[in-house]
Amino acid sequence: MILTGTVTPDRPLIVVALPEEAAHLDTAHPVLLTGVGKVCATLAVSRVLAAGVLPREIVNLGTAGALRPGLAGIHEISRVVQHDFDTVTIHALTGRTFGGPLDLAGAGPVLATGDVFVSDPVLRAALAEHADLVDMEGYAVAAAADVYGVPVRMVKQVSDEADGEAVTGWAESVDACARILAAWLTDWQDTAGVR
Repeated sequence: MILTGTVTPDRPLIVVALPEEAAHLDTAHPVLLTGVGKVCATLAVSRVLAAGVLPREIVNLGTAGALRPGLAGIHEISRVVQHDFDTVTIHALTGRTFGGPLDLAGAGPVLATGDVFVSDPVLRAALAEHADLVDMEGYAVAAAADVYGVPVRMVKQVSDEADGEAVTGWAESVDACARILAAWLTDWQDTAGVR
């Protein structure tokens, strides 16, 4: 976890998993690099929010794999789910819901989050039945923010097809994705007047 800048209640906190995804950010807002996966993201976001000063909102930027052919570009997420947590069985066992879907303010696709880099076409097809994109941190960021009552805006750039070529695809596209995410942030800051 690396936090640059100071969290204040009048500004957003920018949350990104990896330095490669944040390489081209040009912002005066605080930036939190969480590391990869749900545990790293949960711990990093929770640690910052538990420090006592809550940001106006969290803006989670990152890359994601496409679960459907032809899905490309940048997307603001409307809902995030966990694909590696059996919410249905846990509910059947306990009568309580843990890890259910989280709705966000975006009007875009559904993001599935899990602690696996999806590069298996069989897993991709199964996930595509319930989601459009896949990543490894989104749900954790949203869940930690939800506990503290901090709104989340989640923006993902498609980096790969979440198939047998995903590892190579991500490595080859991450810099271009980082540039697109940085441009989105600059445009959003200008439009929202949050520079």
